[in-house]
Amino acid sequence: MRLTSGPDGGTRRTESWLRYGAATVAVAAAAVAGAKAVEPESTWYKALRKPPWQPPSWAFGVVWTQLYATIAYATGHALGTTTTPRQRNRLISSLAVNLTLNAGWNWLFFARRSPTAALADVVLLGLSNAQVISRVVRTDRTAACVLAPYAAWCAFAAALNASIVRLNREQLNSER
Repeated sequence: MRLTSGPDGGTRRTESWLRYGAATVAVAAAAVAGAKAVEPESTWYKALRKPPWQPPSWAFGVVWTQLYATIAYATGHALGTTTTPRQRNRLISSLAVNLTLNAGWNWLFFARRSPTAALADVVLLGLSNAQVISRVVRTDRTAACVLAPYAAWCAFAAALNASIVRLNREQLNSER
């Protein structure tokens, strides 16, 4: 918990559990929303050609669980280091866009069965990651470092998505 000056010159308690709790709820909501669309056992997905370097399906759940935990931690930590309401609101807005793009990828790829649209989404997610990290690093280098594996995994996901689009170009074009 941290003491901060209130508008009346007195002090108010800023509960760290509230920051971390809100961050955890937001990240969990994005994770659940995205997970609802994932269908790695669908006939459509199984029929797609994939690169030999794609990890097994179970690895994605293991990696994403850890990444979501780090995103929640870094978000809660970073929100505690912002110094102005404007800075805090910009960070919250950037994170909201980021989590929306994160969850949206699953819906584009699996539910809409559009690896091409998902590729556009994951490219935007990469740009969003860069923006979030650049906002966070201004006040909290620790939280920015914690977000680095998330950004790296999303870059890997973009390369994997691009490879799937390339390997399935004819099939994807004929489905339009």
